[in-house]
Amino acid sequence: MRAPSAGRTTVKRWCLRHLLLLPVLLLVAGALLDYHTSPHFSAEAFYTAAPMAAAALLSLRATILAGIAACATDLLLLTHFGFIEDSGGRSELAAVATVSAIAVVVNRLMYYSDVRLQSARNVALAVQRAVLPQPPASIGTLRTAVRYQSAVKDAQIGGDLYGVQNTPYGVRCLVGDVRGKGLEAVQAVAVALGVFREAADEEPTLLGVAVRLERALLREKERREGLERIEGFVTGVLAEIPHSGDTLRLVNRGHPAPLLLRGGQVHSVEPSEPALPLALTEPGFDEGRTDMVAFPPGTTLLLYTDGLTEARNRAGVFYDPAARLTGHDFPGPDALLDALLADVAHHAGGRITDDMALLAVTRTRSRENP
Repeated sequence: MRAPSAGRTTVKRWCLRHLLLLPVLLLVAGALLDYHTSPHFSAEAFYTAAPMAAAALLSLRATILAGIAACATDLLLLTHFGFIEDSGGRSELAAVATVSAIAVVVNRLMYYSDVRLQSARNVALAVQRAVLPQPPASIGTLRTAVRYQSAVKDAQIGGDLYGVQNTPYGVRCLVGDVRGKGLEAVQAVAVALGVFREAADEEPTLLGVAVRLERALLREKERREGLERIEGFVTGVLAEIPHSGDTLRLVNRGHPAPLLLRGGQVHSVEPSEPALPLALTEPGFDEGRTDMVAFPPGTTLLLYTDGLTEARNRAGVFYDPAARLTGHDFPGPDALLDALLADVAHHAGGRITDDMALLAVTRTRSRENP
């Protein structure tokens, strides 16, 4: 596993800080070339590049100052070489002034575009918090952590989902993946989570929760049109951790197998009887079965969507979380998920092609956070 490099972050900050000096460097380089070369050589390209670089990197005031400095530098050198009265010299100065004015306009357009983008991000974040609320960091002897990473830049939510509910039957968790993208996928996520929160409190068994989810998702699918109505489905894993005892119950409906981590060892919990994803059959036809495994203190349950295992490197090798996590121990679920996201990003070279929802639950030895 590779954690984010502090040195790499420092280098990026250094590069960004010095990149802001680019307009000044362009002006200085242009002036030196203009002064020390033949009078017939023009550094007009440097003078026009400086305000445009400022428009992309700096504020409105800095862009205006860069434009004024570019025009002033060009004017001084044209005067020095006696070209200010020449038509070519005046044309050059007019070109620098025109590009400087355009740079101011570009700076404003970029500013308002950033404002709109930030507004869209805030709306998306509000939607995410409403649909996928942050679960409590601790419930009794359990510590939880979640992460959601969208494959689409600046998007905050897609078709992956997670939920954690403290119920009379124990702490119940859901991680799922809706087939498809866009608004319909988000609507299915909202339906699934709404039903899960209600059914988790009411149904005495995980299979009962799965049946309730299936019925709701089938009703949701009937409202769709085209292939989504025929092929729509949701893969998911339901987990139940009773308040007493050291056991874990799982119902897997066509979803990647959960992982159990303890002392550097990783165990994949494959379903004893494979079952179809939700919303592909009538309720009760293929419910699967509930599997029970040991979940002693110090063990972490990792639930994830297939965006994690389908991340590939340049050679086309898929990411294997079980192999990558083996031999590593983590102080808590947050540290695990942070390291996991950093490692999969390194493996895929930053190219994430599918959304990822991650949920980690660690059973501690007491109710107090370690």
